[in-house]
Amino acid sequence: RLACAQARVRMQPETLALIRDNTAGKGNVMEAARIAGVMAAKQTSGLIPMCHPLNLTHVQVDFFPEPAAMRIEARAKVTAHTGVEMEALTAAAVAALTVYDMCKAHDRAMVIADICLLEKRGGKSGIWRREDAP
Repeated sequence: RLACAQARVRMQPETLALIRDNTAGKGNVMEAARIAGVMAAKQTSGLIPMCHPLNLTHVQVDFFPEPAAMRIEARAKVTAHTGVEMEALTAAAVAALTVYDMCKAHDRAMVIADICLLEKRGGKSGIWRREDAP
């Protein structure tokens, strides 16, 4: 089973440039956020009540710069009889929070938005994909 989720961090263009150019004061923002997202996906059952602990087979966090935002996409995979939507959503959300934390000295007005499921595969319902997914 597979799930893909996203989060978007809206920010000033100057802040986005710091991230893209790897010149933010706290270090490599995208790599720190990637690690945070993967770690969060693995801890989802400890964060969300009633969420089953899963033996994830793959977690991937990618970044897509936009004109005034950073879009974060997280994918989670598992070989089990339960979905991984919550793990993908948690990874995207925590990666976005990490971006905020690492850049807040430059831009306290950042907004974390658009946390949503983009796609899920497997299970009784088969394949589902958000119509407006990128």
